[in-house]
Amino acid sequence: MTPVQAIIAKEVRCYFVSPIVYVVGGVFLLAFGLLAESLVTAIGVYAVQMMQMQGGPAQINLNELVFRNLFSGSRLILLLILPILSMRLFSEERKLRTFELLLTSPVRISELIAGKFISVCLIYFGMLALTGVVPLVLALFSDFDWYPVLTGYLALALLGSLFLATGTFASALSENQIVSALLGVGILFVFWLLGFLGSLLGDTTMGHIVSYISFMEHYDRLVSGLIDTRDLLYFASGLALMLFLTHQVVDSARWK
Repeated sequence: MTPVQAIIAKEVRCYFVSPIVYVVGGVFLLAFGLLAESLVTAIGVYAVQMMQMQGGPAQINLNELVFRNLFSGSRLILLLILPILSMRLFSEERKLRTFELLLTSPVRISELIAGKFISVCLIYFGMLALTGVVPLVLALFSDFDWYPVLTGYLALALLGSLFLATGTFASALSENQIVSALLGVGILFVFWLLGFLGSLLGDTTMGHIVSYISFMEHYDRLVSGLIDTRDLLYFASGLALMLFLTHQVVDSARWK
């Protein structure tokens, strides 16, 4: 077993013996389910009204009216809960005074960060897989295009990974888990606001630059079913940047 695999196995075990994963997972699935249920109920009422007006079956586009809104609304859920899921990764090590022991172990810092990051991503992907019940159930009662649904889940996977990388960086900054979670939420919220600032600046050079820095437009294009290499490059670059910053913070602890 490689050092990275050992760290992943250890971190996953720690998650499942603590209440964090159950609380965060429960909140995420509950919020996702309630959002999906409210959208389906609203579309059901709309379909009945259209049938009464037209006197026949109503044509409902589930991709536009349900799934797109569901995926768009889910990013706020992720912004609030994923920093909580990742807050313990390094903060707990500092609090338990095992952080220095890790730095003096034969495991390289890059392997340590990779193991911790992959472990929390596996937890998140497991939570995300459980939400697949929603499209599977809807497929029993209605027809829709699966391609935008799959690109929507790709968007959730990429956005969640970026949020978790940001949370990992925030966790390396403080030994207090609450502070780490708040830092993670704060950083992500700033990038969220940049998207609105970019739209206010409009079709200008600065507007395009600010909009590109924010994850908003990249995520929205994937949710709408458009896979652009620029968006994939954005998420890959964001992941690399956050993990690089985490490496720098952890490495700097050696000289304190």
